[in-house]
Amino acid sequence: MTTKQTYSADVREPAVNLALDADQPIAETARELGVNDNTLPTWIKKYSRPTEDGKGRTNEHLYEELKRLKKENSRLREERDLLKKAAAYVAQDPQ
Repeated sequence: MTTKQTYSADVREPAVNLALDADQPIAETARELGVNDNTLPTWIKKYSRPTEDGKGRTNEHLYEELKRLKKENSRLREERDLLKKAAAYVAQDPQ
């Protein structure tokens, strides 16, 4: 059984920069650094600089907006369900 190796951000960020600047495949850079081939692409997604979409918004900004909208959507669904139950209760015959 193998143990999971953890790396600090001080190790991850330079590895990402090296992988992005290298003229070789990311998997080869990962092997040279002694990191799993699937780990380095994950780090690249996390630590690479956010890109702009042409409207001045970054991927990070869009991610935060998506989180906010999902939270708001969940709250609105709960409110809708509560109102449906209240309307059904009020519409019942008092008999």
